Order: sequence, then structure tokens, then C-alpha cells
Amino acid sequence: MVEFTFLALLLMVPLVYFVITVGQIQGGSFAVVGAADQAVKVYVAQPDASSAQAAAERAVALALSDFGHQPDRASMVTACSPADCQAPGTTVTVTVSLSVPLPFIPFGEGLSATEVQASASQLVGRFR
Repeated sequence: MVEFTFLALLLMVPLVYFVITVGQIQGGSFAVVGAADQAVKVYVAQPDASSAQAAAERAVALALSDFGHQPDRASMVTACSPADCQAPGTTVTVTVSLSVPLPFIPFGEGLSATEVQASASQLVGRFR
């Protein structure tokens, strides 16, 4: 009985921690996909570039916080092809990267399980 309890703890604790970590990574993946999708949709709906960038950053922060991730662990990059992001027919691409922290590590400020990234693209329409 003692050997079973000792081996069960020795084997089950790392296995449970691994499953929780994989769940955190999967949740981070869903979060960046949703954040990139919403950010690009908000970006192309704005009338000028400065308000579009601010609205996209707010959308990323809101989407990440909905999934329980801290927005300060994320970064957002916006790319436009051609260079004028507000011109009709322009393809706007938003890329969101998130550093997923290790679960249950309160002292590991710089420690992360991995970094997940997602991109979404949207065309700027002629009519707004």
C-alpha cells in the first residue's frame, strides 16, 4: 500500500501538471486566434490609422482577458499591403503573439511554457 501511494504520487503529479500545461497552451492558442480575428475586423472599420491601431489594441486586450490571459504578455503587429492601411482594397494583416506562462509558478516572472502566435487578414472595403 505504501509503495503504491508513493509511486502514484511520483507518477501522477508530473502527469497532471503536464496536462494542465498543455491546457494552458491550447487556451493561449484559442486566445490569439480570437484576438487576431477581432483586431483586424475592428481595424478595417475605423476611419483613420491612429484610431484603428488603438481600437485593435483594445480588441486584443479584451479578447485575451476573456480567455484569462494577461494582455501585457502579448504583442500585436499590423502589416498592410499596399502601405496605405486605410485605402480601399488594402489587405490588413494583424499578428498577435502571446507568451503563455507556466501554471502555478508565482515566482517565475520570466518563465513561460511557450509562445503562441496567430495572424488574421481582412480587406478594407470601399464603403464604411
